[in-house]
Amino acid sequence: MSEHTPIALITGGSRGLGRNAALKLADAGTDVIVTYRGNRDDARQVVADIESKGRKAVALQLDVSDSGSFPAFADQVRGALQDTWQRARFDYLVNNAGIGIHASFADTSEQQFDELMNIQLKGPFFLTQALLPLIADGGRILNVSTGLARFALPGFAAYATMKGGIEVLTRYLAKELGPRGIAVNVIAPGAIETDFGGGAVRDNQDMNAFIASQTALGRVGLPDDIGGVIASLLAPENGWINAQRIEASGGMFL
Repeated sequence: MSEHTPIALITGGSRGLGRNAALKLADAGTDVIVTYRGNRDDARQVVADIESKGRKAVALQLDVSDSGSFPAFADQVRGALQDTWQRARFDYLVNNAGIGIHASFADTSEQQFDELMNIQLKGPFFLTQALLPLIADGGRILNVSTGLARFALPGFAAYATMKGGIEVLTRYLAKELGPRGIAVNVIAPGAIETDFGGGAVRDNQDMNAFIASQTALGRVGLPDDIGGVIASLLAPENGWINAQRIEASGGMFL
């Protein structure tokens, strides 16, 4: 770990859980690089919000489905680190960017499968590979899975399959990066009220009520419930947690 202020890179940090995690990390004294795919204005607002907390932040454009762009993106990160921090490494990588596609197994198209694969599994695999030289020894990687990798709800077969892959990849990364002192974990959020997947959990009252009824704490999750967990898992005192799946779901389907 660097003796300087830690720097986190969060993919998909312009909205939803990524935005919340970026702000929680800033509150904890971490500087942040956020990536966005298309919404530059939202990303700039996150940067402004982080700077208002007295921390440094940079927003970089990235399409995690386009693995061919990763070497150029790594160069952008290298430049941002030098220009903004006069540093060669960052400390925390949070592979958060993703989409949700809801389709029954029987109706899932090959195009939908490939899109999910590229964004949810191939993207994090090769993005992490491209950024490895820029991650500080003693740093952390936090991948994002889903409660749906543990329990099954119809309509998420392809999505959850990719996230199951991310959970296995997390253990392999922890094993192979252990010599560099890099701890790798995976957080598995339950159902959260965001615009993810078209905002169904937030806007569909029947779905919201059903999930709340199946959750030990009696409600659906909010972005604040996850951002705080991410910040906590990356805190210096939690560096001995490694190769673990941490579900943050309020106790869904126990």
